[in-house]
Amino acid sequence: MNKIFTFLTLFLFVISCATPTVVNVIGPNDHELNCEELSAEIAKANQYADEAQKAKKTGEPHNLGAILFFLPGYGMTMKNVQEATEAAKNRAIHLNKLKDKKEC
Repeated sequence: MNKIFTFLTLFLFVISCATPTVVNVIGPNDHELNCEELSAEIAKANQYADEAQKAKKTGEPHNLGAILFFLPGYGMTMKNVQEATEAAKNRAIHLNKLKDKKEC
């Protein structure tokens, strides 16, 4: 029982290190958005990409803690940063294609 508790605690600790938000590339209502809403969604996607890049900096408190106390947590954060950045860029590309189709 003690081993299961230790493993579960360690697993939750590792998962909690990854902080940036990974957005869905294609939203369920993307085709229904008008030009203004598409522009707002593109701005949000770019904001998520910027936040992910800020989380990548080694000087951030959560990264320093991960490096000092749990190095694999830092690796998980870097992997999550890459996924979040890629997803945000792909979402912006998808929304720009929709804007082109709607001739905005």
